[in-house]
Amino acid sequence: MTSLNAHANELSSVDVLAPIFKASGDPLRLEILRVLRRDTFGVLELSQMFDMRQSGMSHHLKVMHKAGLLEPQREGNAIFYRRPLNLDSDKLADQAIRQIFETVDRVALPRHLDEKIEAIREQRAGQPQAFFSRHSEQFREQQELIAAFDLYAEPTAELIRKRAARQSWLSVLEIGPGEGGFLPVLSELFQHVVGLDNSKDMLAKATRTCIEEHLNNVDLIEGVTDTLLARGDAFDLIVANMVLHHVPSPADIFLDAAALMNSGGCLVVSDLCSHDQDWAKENCGDLWLGFEPEELTSWAADAGLTAGEQLFIGLRNGFQVQVREFWKSTEAA
Repeated sequence: MTSLNAHANELSSVDVLAPIFKASGDPLRLEILRVLRRDTFGVLELSQMFDMRQSGMSHHLKVMHKAGLLEPQREGNAIFYRRPLNLDSDKLADQAIRQIFETVDRVALPRHLDEKIEAIREQRAGQPQAFFSRHSEQFREQQELIAAFDLYAEPTAELIRKRAARQSWLSVLEIGPGEGGFLPVLSELFQHVVGLDNSKDMLAKATRTCIEEHLNNVDLIEGVTDTLLARGDAFDLIVANMVLHHVPSPADIFLDAAALMNSGGCLVVSDLCSHDQDWAKENCGDLWLGFEPEELTSWAADAGLTAGEQLFIGLRNGFQVQVREFWKSTEAA
């Protein structure tokens, strides 16, 4: 009887694994898994990337989703796809899926796919840039439709003050300072402050804030994180307040932040939790409807960062803000 039970369990295990390997046993599907390593793409974007009709791409995605290789993520009226966030190390099926991911990730993407991914990111990036250009004079009002600045700025500032009191930090980078409302906090705590933004209109407002507040230790730079990486800059702390939901590839912010941080440095992020209020895209220039906490943790882990303290702030209008910190180990190069 025992041998019969063991045989039945073996067959059950094979039955669980077969759909996974069948769904992944196609070159195109393996390529799809590779481009979804860190990014989230919609059906139309993937169809564009692989030069195929939407119906054909939808079929592949459906098969992969059913096998557990992908999971859908609703962004308003659109469906995007990503790799599953929560894989259980004790489940045989999840172990197999993780091994498939680890294997395909060893193979570099071909140049033509890298170029198409970059084109999609540039297309995405143009949307919030155009929005901020049109609404720079109403920036604060537009943002506070979702969350008043003080509601997330104060808890974030308190966390940074607590950490700065125990660390020998000298330099800080704020990604996307907007009108510069958080720069006075950073200017008081650090010798050297850099504000990085790809919007000239926002940088003009931040410059005005620096002049009015006499912030003489702040440098404002137009560009993206690649701009600072090319310069070889390094910082003890990096701050991203309500920025991730505006950038084309949020996962890349974690990778770039890790590369820009000194050993023992910290990335502090405040951003929206996942929500379903699609009006934020049109009214606030958002690309993404917030993020699951597990998404941020996963992106940080991929970048070699360790999650630290976290705080969740519920707002009356149904939104929730998460304030998170991620550390670069002192052993990291």
